[in-house]
This record gives sequence, C-alpha cells and structure tokens, in this order.
Amino acid sequence: MMPSANRLIAVIITALPAAAVAQTLAPHTITGDGITDSLTGQAGDAARGRALVIDRSATCILCHSGPFPEVRFPGDLAPSLAGAGSRSSPAQLRLRLVDASRLNPATIMPSYYRVDGLTRVGRAWRDKPILSAEQIEDIVAYLATLRE
Repeated sequence: MMPSANRLIAVIITALPAAAVAQTLAPHTITGDGITDSLTGQAGDAARGRALVIDRSATCILCHSGPFPEVRFPGDLAPSLAGAGSRSSPAQLRLRLVDASRLNPATIMPSYYRVDGLTRVGRAWRDKPILSAEQIEDIVAYLATLRE
C-alpha cells in the first residue's frame, strides 16, 4: 500500500463517529447484577489477567490492594481484591469491569468497556474502551481464582 493510502485510511478511521467505533464493542446483556456470557465467547486466561491487574497502566492497583506481594504501594481507595472470587461470581465481576456505574452511579471506578455517555474522557481514550473484551475476560478469570 502506498504511503498516501495509509494516511487516507488513518484519516478515515479517526473521522469515524463514536457510534461507528462503539459498534466494535462486543454485545452483552446485563442480567441482574452481572453479565453472564463472556464478551469473547470463551474463558479468559488467568495468568494474563493477573499480569494486567498488577500493571499500573491497567489501573487496578492504583485503587485496589490484593494478594500481590511484589507490588509496592498498592491503592487503598477501593476494597482489596483478595477473596474477590469468593465474594462475586464471574458474571458480577464482568459487569463491575465493564461498567461499575450500572451498580453504583457514584462509583469512582472507571467503566473499562464502555464508550457512550462518558464525560471528561482523556483524548487518548475517547470513543474506545480502556480495556479490550479479551482483557476483561482475562481479568475476570484471574479475579475468579482469588478465594480466601
């Protein structure tokens, strides 16, 4: 592909309206206080999920502490993730990651897999989710293993 064609594709992609980008999110159905079905149609990988949880760029440990002794200075704004798999089902964990504001409109937890209706979103994150469907499923798989 010629360089000018690459630039044209980049311009078209960045010019897509939010609705077009939002359509790339995996459809999901909220049932009660959870999302029962996997966003990807398959189970996540708990090892990848753990790596995401302790990676500061995924932001989990900025607010949560948990059973990760190698993490220095975990957050203390939110509940510990220790025992998360005992307290919540995978469906409940999935909804909390996708859009915790559905359960608590005043939550400070970001909506990791939502793009509509958000305000004060950084330019880098406008019109795209913070985490991919696969990353959500990986984190759900890991959190489900955390039993007290």
